[in-house]
Amino acid sequence: MRTVIYPGSFDPVTYGHLDVIQRAARLFDRVIVAVAESERKQPLFTLAERLDMVKRAVKAIPNVEADAFTGLLVDYVKRRGAAAVLRGLRAVSDFEFEFQLALVNRKLNDKFETIFVTPKETYTFLSSSVVKEIARLGGDVSCFVPPHVCKALARKFGFDKQPKHPH
Repeated sequence: MRTVIYPGSFDPVTYGHLDVIQRAARLFDRVIVAVAESERKQPLFTLAERLDMVKRAVKAIPNVEADAFTGLLVDYVKRRGAAAVLRGLRAVSDFEFEFQLALVNRKLNDKFETIFVTPKETYTFLSSSVVKEIARLGGDVSCFVPPHVCKALARKFGFDKQPKHPH
């Protein structure tokens, strides 16, 4: 069984992430969406909240599971017996950082490959940071994230207690 791990902070999970996950689900027998602790990034959502949002977002895709991990990705990949790590590339600006990470990971463990996938053009501009900023300012993020993530963002920023603004 060919397993790929798609690691990330998923703070929060977006339709761009889900597009990459669906592409991976067609290519691999099993996809593990691995939510990283990412404390240095100071995430908006806790690890448990992010994991829950990812689990809910992928529950309809049969060969996809969500898990959380701390520590080195290479150790997690080995523990899970994965053949590859999947990384999404939105733009050329992502490439240099991701390429560097892939080379470091290969140096630490050359038993798995890093595979780069580009999302649908619709999502090339989309990032969790952009979504959080729009939500923080009270904007509508429903076209960027699943409904349960919209609700979680509204709760986090205190907009769930206010009447809805007409569009």
